[in-house]
This record gives sequence, C-alpha cells and structure tokens, in this order.
Amino acid sequence: MTFSHPVAVITSDEQALIVASDLAEDFKRDSAVRDRERRLPLPELDVFSRSGLWGISVPKEYGGAGVSNVTLAKVIALIAQADGSLGQIPQNHFYALEVLRVNGSHEQKQRLYAEVLAGQRFGNALAELGTKTAHDRVTRLTRDGDGDGYRINGRKFYATGAIYAQRIPTSVVDENGVQQLAFVPRDSKGLTVIDDWSGFGQRTTGSGSVVFEDVYVAAEDVVPFQSAFERPTTVGPLAQILHAAIDTGIARAAYEDALHFVRSKTRPWIDSGNDKATEDPLTLKSFGHLSIRLHATEALLERAGESLDKAQAETNAETVAAASIAVAEARAISTEISLAAGSTLFELAGSQATLIEHGLDRHWRNARVHTLHDPVRWKYHAVGNYYLNDEKPPLRGTI
Repeated sequence: MTFSHPVAVITSDEQALIVASDLAEDFKRDSAVRDRERRLPLPELDVFSRSGLWGISVPKEYGGAGVSNVTLAKVIALIAQADGSLGQIPQNHFYALEVLRVNGSHEQKQRLYAEVLAGQRFGNALAELGTKTAHDRVTRLTRDGDGDGYRINGRKFYATGAIYAQRIPTSVVDENGVQQLAFVPRDSKGLTVIDDWSGFGQRTTGSGSVVFEDVYVAAEDVVPFQSAFERPTTVGPLAQILHAAIDTGIARAAYEDALHFVRSKTRPWIDSGNDKATEDPLTLKSFGHLSIRLHATEALLERAGESLDKAQAETNAETVAAASIAVAEARAISTEISLAAGSTLFELAGSQATLIEHGLDRHWRNARVHTLHDPVRWKYHAVGNYYLNDEKPPLRGTI
C-alpha cells in the first residue's frame, strides 16, 4: 500500500493524544450514517493510517513513540467515542504488535515495525467457529515441501480489520500442535477475505471470515504465539485494556448524546412540576448516577494502563498478575457502564430519541455486541479469587 500523502510519525504521548482528539472530531461527523448504511470506513481509515496513530506502540528503539499504555487506551477510547467500529478496528493490530514485541526476533521487529510506521495496517484471523471451545484452533501450518516456508489451510471468523489490512496476523497450529502467529500478506494467493459480518452492532468493523487455501507464508513471517501464554507476559492484559478502552469510549459517546438530547429536545414529564427536562429531579439523579460510574470507569482504565506499564517495564508473575487484575476491573466496569449508558439514554431522552434519523440506538447495539467478546462474569471471578485467595489469573488473552 502506498499513500498519496506522507504518513506521519508520532514521537510523543502528548502528540498522540492531540492527533487522536482532532481525528475524533472528524470521525464523529458521519458515524451515525456509516452505521445506518453499513458504509465501510475506507476514507476514514486512510486518514487514520496517515495520522501515524497506528504506529504509536512501536518501541522507541525501532523508531516509534513507544507511548504508555495509559495513552494507548485513551487514544482508542477517543476514537471509539467518535465511532465504535473505528475504535475497534485497530485492536488486533496493537495486539499483534505486542506479540511481536514479546516474542519476535530482532529482524522480525525491524521489518514489521518499519511497515507499520510506513502506514501498514495489521488485521487478524484468530478465532474460529465450530471448535469445542472459543480458544481451540484447527487452522494448520505445514511445511512447504523441502523449503523453509509454510502453507496455511483453514477458515477463520470474527476477523476484525482483516478486510482493511495489508497483513493479517493469523493463529495457526503447526505440525507439533503448537500455536504460531503468521503475519500473512493480504494479497497472498489462496487467501480470501469475506465481508460476511452481520452483527447488529459494530457494523463496520469488517469482522467476517478469512479463508486460507494452501496459502504460502515465509518462515520469517511466523512468530511464536503459544509461548506468550506459557510464561508471564503482558500480551493478555494488553489485549484486554484495548477492549476496555473501546467500551469506555462507547459509554462516553452515549452519555454525551444523552446530555445533548435532554438539554435540547426532551420535554419535562408532567409530574415533575418543572418547565425544563434539565430541572426534573429524577433526571438529575439518573445523570448523577451515570456520571459517577463513567468517571470511575475512566479512572480505572487509567489505573490499569499504569499497572500495565509497570508490568512491561519489569515483567514477572507478580507484575503481570497485578496488571491483569487491574485491567479486568476496568473491563468489568466498562462493560456495565457502556450498556447502562446506551440504555439509560432513552429513558432520559424519551420517545423522540428512538427516531432513526438520530441513530442513538447504535451506542447500545455497539456496546452489547462488543462486550460479548469474553464474559464479564469471569472477570469478577478472577478479581475475587485474586484478592480473597491470592490466586493469580490464568495466562490468556481473555483475562
């Protein structure tokens, strides 16, 4: 992929947040239309890529900004606030970059990080349908004859971002039963991306199918994957803090739209005895309740980022467990507030808010679909077990 305009290279946390804030203003403008028409955000992604934000987690020693996880989470939350789908599309891109940071060779990091800084997007082909559990994989990686390359055969689903990517990091099982992550070029022969995502929320994430039919991948494009979960690493909590950031951004969008609608359009209920909806005491109570939970969510997200930064700086069983739990706490509360804000919006704004031209239903739909990524009930289990029994959470990408 080449761009008609140069790709920026962001050099600091402060710059990343400024760029994200500016982009969010633009992305918000037509977000309801894109959702309603299921219009894939190709022009927006071009701008997003050229902004340099897709390279902000590249370590400084490889030419990137190496921003903190606090900043990374805030950037994703800002974009998700503007458009929930646009906020989710880079999630697996940053996840793959963390696998690369933890498990890649120096040569792999040099080459793949350089691609990212030049504007390349990484998608994903991780999950599969029809397996015994959501974590089982049957897509195979086999030797390509006597050469040093491989062939991939299998089918993936929930492949968020693959349709927009230049590389598709793909989880594969090798001949020894060990999972690897293959950074497969999007234009590889035998690779087909199918736009068959039909979820009622996150409608433009492109989270459909990817089919591999004897797809060649070079040996240098295969990075160890399973070993990232056989020892304490930050791969799992990094994945999860991005999900928490997406939900936090969706919650903030629903909250802000509720404020705007009640201030400008909602009529007071007759029993309130007030002339304005903004003076209704029960409405004030509900907004107070929402505000407190939203602010708590944003605070826990920042705290989780700080804990994850510590774990990346000094990685061991204790720091990774602490980061995983801090992220699980943020993930749990962000799930709840995103759903609550999307639903309470209508309770406070009234029937007029349901008109399709406002597009306000997208917030709840986006939250309901995205928060199903992994069950929040197990977040509470992990958190309770950690504090009560000193049990560290499992080393997985879903805790």
